[in-house]
Amino acid sequence: VIFVNGLRLEDPTLELARKHKRDGARLVMLGDEVLSEDEYIYDFSFPRSGGKPNPHLWTDPTFARRYVDVIHDTVQDVETDVDARVAYTGNRDRLQAKLHDFDVALREATDTIRRPQRKLLTYHDAYAYFARTYDWTVIGAIQVESFDDPTPKELAALIEQVREEDVPAIFGSEVFASPVLEQIGREAGVRYVDELRDDDLPGEPGDPEHSWLGLMRFDYVTMVRALGGDPSALEALDVADVAPDQARYPQ
Repeated sequence: VIFVNGLRLEDPTLELARKHKRDGARLVMLGDEVLSEDEYIYDFSFPRSGGKPNPHLWTDPTFARRYVDVIHDTVQDVETDVDARVAYTGNRDRLQAKLHDFDVALREATDTIRRPQRKLLTYHDAYAYFARTYDWTVIGAIQVESFDDPTPKELAALIEQVREEDVPAIFGSEVFASPVLEQIGREAGVRYVDELRDDDLPGEPGDPEHSWLGLMRFDYVTMVRALGGDPSALEALDVADVAPDQARYPQ
């Protein structure tokens, strides 16, 4: 089985997978499985005219729960070992319980942020579904491809928007430095937080926080605290994987 996010996020990867996958191997596009067309979000980075919706479902824990069910059902369908099938179901149940707790904690932390301050300007347009589910507002994003050549008009418009929205912070990435966001923060007089993680898991393989839950908790604790909220409900979560991490990381 080959799992990909889907929603046309990984077209080159899909081409490679289809060319080289073994006969009979199953290709599962998780986003296409769990997201109905009436749930698609089109926005400034993924306009309807482009023909592809925003594909960033995994930053929303409610969609992550749907991913887990699809993955579980798929591996159950292809697995022939009875003990393994039981183990998969146990892991699914434990992970779903953690995702439920994460959802509850994220809503609790959100409630500690004043509604006018639940606004995101980020380095990447990755939080559209999260924002819809948890009642935040995405006011803009600076895509990585635009870092080196923003137009003066676009830059001036974002600076003015940040001033008008009166947000306390805007968010960049520790992986992709953004002089554009830094300039916006400086000229708009707001804090620029350059610590969000895109897909680089915290810690080292085997560490409790080296997980998707650990990554998402880090990002949302960072956001909530910078926007004036209390992230203690998120900080109290156990984010360790439900099964030992035995993957090898050659990079």
